Amino acid sequence: MTRVLGAALGGVLLVAAAAGAHDRTVSYSTWEIDGAHARVTAHLTPLDASRLPWAATAGADLDRRLGAYLAGALTLRVAGEVCALTNGPTRLATAPERIAFSWEVTCPSTHDLQLHTEVLREVAPSHLHFARLRLGDQPAIERVLSEAEPTWRLGDSGGRGAAGDSVGDFLLLGVEHILTGYDHLVFLLGLLLLGGSLRDVVRIVTGFTIAHSLTLALAVFGVLRPARAPIEALIGLSIALIAIENLWLAGGRPPLVRWSIGAVLLLLAGLALRGSGTVPALTLSGLALFTVCYFGLVARASRPAPLRAAVAFVFGLVHGFGFAGVLLEGELPGARLARALFGFNAGVELGQVVAVLALWPLLRLAWRDRSGAWQRGIVEYGSAAILAVGVFWFVTRSYG
Repeated sequence: MTRVLGAALGGVLLVAAAAGAHDRTVSYSTWEIDGAHARVTAHLTPLDASRLPWAATAGADLDRRLGAYLAGALTLRVAGEVCALTNGPTRLATAPERIAFSWEVTCPSTHDLQLHTEVLREVAPSHLHFARLRLGDQPAIERVLSEAEPTWRLGDSGGRGAAGDSVGDFLLLGVEHILTGYDHLVFLLGLLLLGGSLRDVVRIVTGFTIAHSLTLALAVFGVLRPARAPIEALIGLSIALIAIENLWLAGGRPPLVRWSIGAVLLLLAGLALRGSGTVPALTLSGLALFTVCYFGLVARASRPAPLRAAVAFVFGLVHGFGFAGVLLEGELPGARLARALFGFNAGVELGQVVAVLALWPLLRLAWRDRSGAWQRGIVEYGSAAILAVGVFWFVTRSYG
């Protein structure tokens, strides 16, 4: 039974990895609509563009195909009929971490205008599209579109269409982000697998919450804005390290593991110095020192749970920058930014609480087995699966 349970848990995690090999993907567009004419600017990251099945083999034709793809997947419609493309798409000069195209469309009328997106839907069903719209000289309004709601009827813009005007809209976005952000959920699961008391769980979740709230705010307000690619890779690495710690504790804390991890991280730092990967060498070196010291402390601790709360805080700082990706490029005006940040962060916390309340009671039920077989199986098989997923995410995000 233990083997079956462990294999099932591993299968669920691997399916989650296949469904979302990257974190929640987000694309952005701005629409300037004047009567029946609209100018569109859309952008996404190279990391997300690489998910398109033909991107790797497009070669010199990549820009043309990407532009045509975006213009075909992001459309303005009149009563369901797609408005005609009249200019472009043209690739814009941008920073390396962004791919941007601009084009123009003309509609046969202004009656029943609808903005519709299918961007990345075929390869990332959980994809979000952040659309900003300006009708004539009216103030800009925003809405987040998803698979559940891919169409924005512009006649509805006076209500819940102005996503930035409502804390509730961003609260729902935060809930949706954490509950479909597979890497954040896998990280939390890795922290919870070893169990512990309710106090231990509260400590871990609180440490993670405080940390990611801090870096989310710093990123959104422009104090710190690290590049997305190394942050995504570090999120995968944090998951792998948590899984290794679980297996290390379950295996009796052999000392060789501590130094082996440090050596591997220093090797990766050396490769980074030669230009390999997205994570800087200094970051990997610092992580190696932290890991060796942390494992040394845990090796001498009778109860590792309080120390794991510290790890949740440290890696929560990284995950906070990952959460910020949804809001960073939305370019919300200052008057709306604070409300958007508050609502989104509250939604992330709410979704996180829902996930913990769903997972922890099930784990506690398994730990009632007096033989300990269920708990050992869950920790060992579950951590092995989490390790595989974390390593996969780190390698594909840093070296893919």
